Amino acid sequence: MFTGTNIVITGGTGSFGKKCTQLILNNYKPGKLIIFSRDEYKQYEMAKKYPENKFPCIRFFLGDVRDKERLHRAFQEVDYIIHAAALKQIPSTEYNPFEAVKTNVIGAQNIIDAAIDQNVKKVIALSTDKAANPINLYGATKLCSDKLFVSGNVYSGGKTIFSVVRYGNVVGSRGSVIPLFLESKKHGKIQITDTRMTRFWISLSQGVGFVLDCLKRMQGGEVFVPKLPSMKIIDLANAIAPDVKHEIIGIRPGEKIHEIMISKDDAINTVEYDNYFVIKPSICSENYYSDGTSVADNFEYSSEKNQVRLSKGQIIEMINNKN
Repeated sequence: MFTGTNIVITGGTGSFGKKCTQLILNNYKPGKLIIFSRDEYKQYEMAKKYPENKFPCIRFFLGDVRDKERLHRAFQEVDYIIHAAALKQIPSTEYNPFEAVKTNVIGAQNIIDAAIDQNVKKVIALSTDKAANPINLYGATKLCSDKLFVSGNVYSGGKTIFSVVRYGNVVGSRGSVIPLFLESKKHGKIQITDTRMTRFWISLSQGVGFVLDCLKRMQGGEVFVPKLPSMKIIDLANAIAPDVKHEIIGIRPGEKIHEIMISKDDAINTVEYDNYFVIKPSICSENYYSDGTSVADNFEYSSEKNQVRLSKGQIIEMINNKN
């Protein structure tokens, strides 16, 4: 599907973008792979890894999703967009709320408008479990972004199709608790927010692979949710540092004890497949994902109720193979 096509990855110098670039270049031969981000130093470092003489398809494009004119330029003759750019740190977005709105909400609208104007074929946007029943600003902006991308299909008239991928915590990514625990281990104390806390977990490679698969199968307007294992944060701490003292500090502003990826309100529009769920838009044809199995009306996909849990051995293996 991607061979000979032009692809843009927004936020392309982040954890997801770098892994996505690696997998695309290893498995496909795109015409152009455009890395769009606002960090010139990260682009410089990434360009050293992918020199032009060895990777003639790659392009580095400085820009911000807040700048619609720059997006219009970046999306010229582009077939597919993977939208990974976002402000993601919960404490930072709580303290700087409108900066998150500018990037995560207005930036999403800019992506939609520019993609339609430039006749892009497909746009897939990355979301988060924090967008389901959000209690923090980051989650609220991503929920708004999700709604914009779903509705973008109406504005495009089917010429450009938009979909969303929602998943949980990425092992070892920027902001992940694992690097924090590993660093805290050196000082003989690990801080735990709440011993009851659970989270969904996915590796970086699994996340990228799922997004690329969804980009191939997407029909427009759906939210894809992978089936993932959960773990207790206290189990993670014990696996990383079994003999290190724990300090219970309480949850941070905007944090949940448990995360949800599919709420009970979304269950009526959700169908299940072997390895993932699809949340269909509220208005769709009868044939839209008709081969999926409808979930129960009171279904909720939460890290607390999830039956698939990681064992201590699996947690250790996950940490050692975090990519």
